[in-house]
Amino acid sequence: MKNVLKVLTASVAAASLMTALLTGCNGKEASPDASTAAAAAGTTAASKGAEPAKEVGFPKSLTYWVSLNPNVAATMKNYNEIAAYKEMEKITGTKVDFQHPPVGQELDQFNLMLASGKLPDVIEFGWAGAAKGPDSLIKDKQILRLNELIEQNAPNLSKVLAENPEFRKLVTTDEGNIYVMPFLLGDPILAVVNGPVLRKDWLDKLGLAVPKTLAEWETVLTAFRDKDPNGNGEKDEIPYLFSIADMDFNHLFVGAWGIGSDFYNDNGTIKYGPVEPQFKQFLATMAKWYKEGLIDQDYATTDGKLKDAKVTNNQLGALSAYPGSGISRYTSLTQANTPGFKLVGAPYPGLQAGDKVMGQYTMPFTGIGAAITTSAKNPAEIVKWLDYKYGEEGHMLFNFGIEGESYKMDNGYPKYTDLIMNNPDKLPVTQAMAKYFLASFNGPMVQDKRYIEQYFTMPEQREAQQVWSQADHSKEMPLVTLTADESSKTSSIMNDVKTYRDEMINKFIMGTEPIDNFDKFVDTIKGMGIDEAIKVRQAALDRFNKRQ
Repeated sequence: MKNVLKVLTASVAAASLMTALLTGCNGKEASPDASTAAAAAGTTAASKGAEPAKEVGFPKSLTYWVSLNPNVAATMKNYNEIAAYKEMEKITGTKVDFQHPPVGQELDQFNLMLASGKLPDVIEFGWAGAAKGPDSLIKDKQILRLNELIEQNAPNLSKVLAENPEFRKLVTTDEGNIYVMPFLLGDPILAVVNGPVLRKDWLDKLGLAVPKTLAEWETVLTAFRDKDPNGNGEKDEIPYLFSIADMDFNHLFVGAWGIGSDFYNDNGTIKYGPVEPQFKQFLATMAKWYKEGLIDQDYATTDGKLKDAKVTNNQLGALSAYPGSGISRYTSLTQANTPGFKLVGAPYPGLQAGDKVMGQYTMPFTGIGAAITTSAKNPAEIVKWLDYKYGEEGHMLFNFGIEGESYKMDNGYPKYTDLIMNNPDKLPVTQAMAKYFLASFNGPMVQDKRYIEQYFTMPEQREAQQVWSQADHSKEMPLVTLTADESSKTSSIMNDVKTYRDEMINKFIMGTEPIDNFDKFVDTIKGMGIDEAIKVRQAALDRFNKRQ
């Protein structure tokens, strides 16, 4: 994937040249983004043989519905308090009425809002979770098709999509609609953010290497169980914390058999992992580990707080984790009681040494973005306002905040200040970031890899990310779009399948259901209609692959 920063740099160069020309004419400096917009408008009009279109301005005001990110909610009540949005209001003159649904009720409130017909101007959402696909929402006249609006009023985003055709393919539906100003990952380094970690200090104490195969993992977990690596003289170690949610997210262990735990793309053919024969082998291995005490006996009832307690009490040997909320956070939390605590990222294990297996990977676009509703009276102005974030000024503002406050340029590199990295109010880095910009979560923008390069302050974080990046990502599903008919046919099927699948995975692993009943498990899922769901996703993938 082409580095989007190169695209933005090219946009800025062109804009800077226009700015210089305008400054020379009237002695006043013009905004680079405004200059680019004017040039694009004139070019579009000229190509049609018409008079140059009158440049669209920024809106005076707009209403904007968006979930309140937890890191924002920790210190603020509204996105208007974020420094980047404050600065954007000064630059554009646009006053934004942010509307945040109650935390935990986002999907319900989203559905109620669409059903009511009382829509704000902008809805920012993870649209992959919408009951109806974007094409249907456009046909139902709830959100707008943005293709022409972007072409005419969003030169910065237009440039990004033109220079990165894989982005355009992802953000365009099967019917050719662009429906959001998208959140895009600007570099592959941003796509891998989770994987297996182990207690490095325990490995060192026991003279063990980081495991690379399932057999090596079993050896390590057995040693964690039997050899008292925490040194308290008690057999209280928990070798590994299994989680169905983690398994779905990063394919840990199940990927060793070349399958996923959900739908996956096997060279253009959609398959559903739990009905594949290899899933039985995965379940048998996890059941064996559970019976032998290598998996946390209480894994099914362990929530976030209990997991934290097991880590900080010096009991847990291995788990799935993020570099930030896992490796960095746990290292900080355990410093007082366990000074030698150290985590290490491990490769996704295969059946044999050298196997390249499935691992966590996030597509550059996952459906997150800002849609403009049919209630908006000035969609062209809103598109222009949103497009500001894709130009150099907006890119820097929403990835790094305010120059001189939250970052300073160091030999051309935007380096976060101690206000972010060592906050005087003792705020965690993610909360300090959230006070100034959006890079640590998402929004209609291109996320900059220089954010994560600095967010990963520990070498263990950077090394883990590099190790996890070596996994096989070729089977990851792109963001396919289902038609309204396809969605209605399969949504209830998949709700039932997932509920049954999760229940049975726990029963198989805990031994309350014999592995010999795996064929009955498969037959039950097939009886629920999984073949129809696979067929629908196959058709959606085929349509996706035909997109230009």
